[in-house]
Amino acid sequence: MVMDITFEKVGYTYQKGSPFESRALYDIDFDIKQGSYTALVGHTGSGKSTILRHLNALNKPTEGKVIIGDREIISTTNNKNLKGIRKKVGIVFQFPEAQLFEETIAKDIAFGPKNFGATEEEGIEIAKRMLPLVGLDETYMERSPFDLSGGQMRRVAIAGVLAMEPEVLVLDEPTAGLDPKGRTEMMEMFYSLYKEQGITIVLVTHQMEDVANYANHMIILENGTVVKEGAPREIFKDEAWLESKQLDVPATVSFASRLEERIGLQLGEIPLTTEELADKLVAELNRKTAAGLNPFEGGDAK
Repeated sequence: MVMDITFEKVGYTYQKGSPFESRALYDIDFDIKQGSYTALVGHTGSGKSTILRHLNALNKPTEGKVIIGDREIISTTNNKNLKGIRKKVGIVFQFPEAQLFEETIAKDIAFGPKNFGATEEEGIEIAKRMLPLVGLDETYMERSPFDLSGGQMRRVAIAGVLAMEPEVLVLDEPTAGLDPKGRTEMMEMFYSLYKEQGITIVLVTHQMEDVANYANHMIILENGTVVKEGAPREIFKDEAWLESKQLDVPATVSFASRLEERIGLQLGEIPLTTEELADKLVAELNRKTAAGLNPFEGGDAK
């Protein structure tokens, strides 16, 4: 079965019909294709968290429908039939380490599978398989999760989500609170799961560098609806539009634009990563030098 996720005219209202009624989403239309790495971007209050809770039917739309694989979720869908969806779409919430509670790491990772019918032995075997995926080994199995560093605890919590063997992994600001080294290691770990395990990734983030480095699709939300979506390279071309929405531009994109303006380098397609920028700079400088041109011709190199 293909595990695409589709939102069709989705609207959502909190506490509908009460004096505290609050509309969070309206007219949401988008597709998350199986095998994609999609970034959901927007300011606080844009609807990211509410959409996240629709991705595995923790919330049901009050209007429209969400299609997850072969299941259609509408406002009247029976909650009792949604357990299977929550196995296929795993969510890593912010600070997932706060949800650790078992006395050993093995038991914590095995908790989810056992809740879905796995035996004790099967749960432990699953835990053994999950640890290497998050950069830990079997020596951690009998350790208490509360004896680990914050970053290690987060890896154990993520292993617990992976133990359900989801086809889609939803990440809610997964690097919050980590130092730069920890952030990079965590994002590389998720990218490895995407590339090597074939897991569809949905990243909820405000870090544009992460979008540029990892995502191949981007959905921008504002005031509860989608205002733009497409390939990051196409969206990041329009710096003026992003600035009008108070959204950051990745440092590589901003730096490349300044180089083109100040020293006349023609870099062509915008570079998203530092590696792409370096390759384009070398190629352009070599081209100018071979043509007998001043590489810094065209403006002030400062």
